[in-house]
Amino acid sequence: MGEKKRKENTKPVFVFGKKNYKFMFIGLACIALGFILMSGGGSDDPNVFNPEIFSWRRIRLAPTLILIGFGIQVYAILLNPDKK
Repeated sequence: MGEKKRKENTKPVFVFGKKNYKFMFIGLACIALGFILMSGGGSDDPNVFNPEIFSWRRIRLAPTLILIGFGIQVYAILLNPDKK
């Protein structure tokens, strides 16, 4: 009888709040965008060199976006959802 009451009174509790999940999805979107920008630039023929793999977008922009996304993820995890 006591165990049944205990199960009825407990509500599911999420680890993070709504604000944390928003920041997590924003960080995940930044990481995904960085990997999308980093892709491509290869050559179908292995005997032909394509200098497009060393473009500014693949060398500077994409890794920066990925690092910013990971920073947002860390912030989202450490954010206190109860603080207003």
